[in-house]
Amino acid sequence: MDDVFSHFDLVLRAFGQTLALFAVSGVLSLLLGTLLAGCRVGPVPVLRRAAGAYVNVLRNTPLLIIFVFVMVALPQLDVHLGFFTAGCLALTAYTTAFVCEAVRSGINSIGLGQAEAARAIGLTFGQTMRQVILPQALRAVVPPLASVMIALAKNTSVAAVFGIMEATARMRYFVNNDVSARTTIFLLFALGYVVVVELISAGAFGLERRWKVAR
Repeated sequence: MDDVFSHFDLVLRAFGQTLALFAVSGVLSLLLGTLLAGCRVGPVPVLRRAAGAYVNVLRNTPLLIIFVFVMVALPQLDVHLGFFTAGCLALTAYTTAFVCEAVRSGINSIGLGQAEAARAIGLTFGQTMRQVILPQALRAVVPPLASVMIALAKNTSVAAVFGIMEATARMRYFVNNDVSARTTIFLLFALGYVVVVELISAGAFGLERRWKVAR
């Protein structure tokens, strides 16, 4: 453990990389997932089927295989990305499918009369979604979206396999240097992940409580 505490800046930097992966992938997933959910409930059949196919394929594909495709297959197609960018791409592609389904469930929970009333006063489908449906749907799906974001925070550990020096990769480095202290090192890094997850949970709880009061 002396090695860990004497290089604690590396631990902090590793968790910083984990948080960076989480933040970039989380924001992109929320934006793309919401857009995809709009396509899934939209009036255009082609977009509806394409969005459904994307969700079905990505949700049923292991994250590790998506990482392999991004890290190995894309360079074969002459698409070269940095490790961090490739990691964000893989995490975003995977998480977007789950965000889409969470948001879609929220949209479906809104009464049909709301959309009909919006269309009756002349709002287009896009305006109805932005101004009437989504503001209500997003309030309803804070808990499931929080679960998706917590899963994303833990899924960042897969990036360690592909050379991204996030928390899990740094943990493996310290364990290799001091095998006798592996249990303590595991517990230390596990505690770090617990802190990250609790922060996400606290943020989601605060947001949910604030929006409940605002109703």
